[in-house]
Amino acid sequence: MAFTASFTDLQAEASCPLCWDFLTDPVTIDCGHNFCGSCITQCWEDLQDILPCPICLHHCLDRNLKKNRQLCHMTDIVKQLPTNWNKRKWQEEKPLCEKHSQVLTLFCEEDLELLCAQCQVSSDHRDHHLMPLEQAAATHRKKLRSYIEPLKKQVEDAEKGLEIQVSKSSELRVKVENQREELYSEFEQLKHFLGKEQDIIILKLQTEQMYAEKKLRENKVKFLEHIYTLKNLVSEIAEKCVQSELEFLTGSASDLTIHMVTTE
Repeated sequence: MAFTASFTDLQAEASCPLCWDFLTDPVTIDCGHNFCGSCITQCWEDLQDILPCPICLHHCLDRNLKKNRQLCHMTDIVKQLPTNWNKRKWQEEKPLCEKHSQVLTLFCEEDLELLCAQCQVSSDHRDHHLMPLEQAAATHRKKLRSYIEPLKKQVEDAEKGLEIQVSKSSELRVKVENQREELYSEFEQLKHFLGKEQDIIILKLQTEQMYAEKKLRENKVKFLEHIYTLKNLVSEIAEKCVQSELEFLTGSASDLTIHMVTTE
């Protein structure tokens, strides 16, 4: 298993991060990343002064590409090694841009979209803030994690509010029961003077009790629903934070952020 993993890593190192095929005439740019000579040339074809690295966005000074002969020899050796590994399947597992069929390596902060190196020079994203995939995922994970503690605090406050409502409900029942007993005692002494007034007043008191208990029940339900929503949101954030970069950044992260702002 360790050999297979190491061999897979070796094949990845011998592959171009733009076309994901074995490197052809490999060149090394200023930041140290390697590409097929034709791939990086095509990527920079429509650019003038700014020549960003498709992987880390480092600005290269010129188009003078340094041929990496050692990497070329290594690639030739890797091609000749026997393996049962299906390169086509490995390439297909890498998400590709629908427009340019290149690997998605960048994230647009304005449009919240995954982009390839060719997308960054298009008119749709040329002036947008772009970040490497790993950096964007780390930034958004950090942002989502920052919501966990405030949400937990809201859960704690809501639970305290629920306890207060339950306590008030119990106090109300005791108070009403005491008032009922006092009224019964008084009306026994004044029964022949008050007549039907006793029933009328008790009925009114019971109606007020029912109304007050109804409002308390409604408040209790609201607090329970609020707590349930907050706990689900905490759980959903925890799940999102352990997802892969692709799953994490494809639309759902931004949608979740909007939902949290609405909840606050």
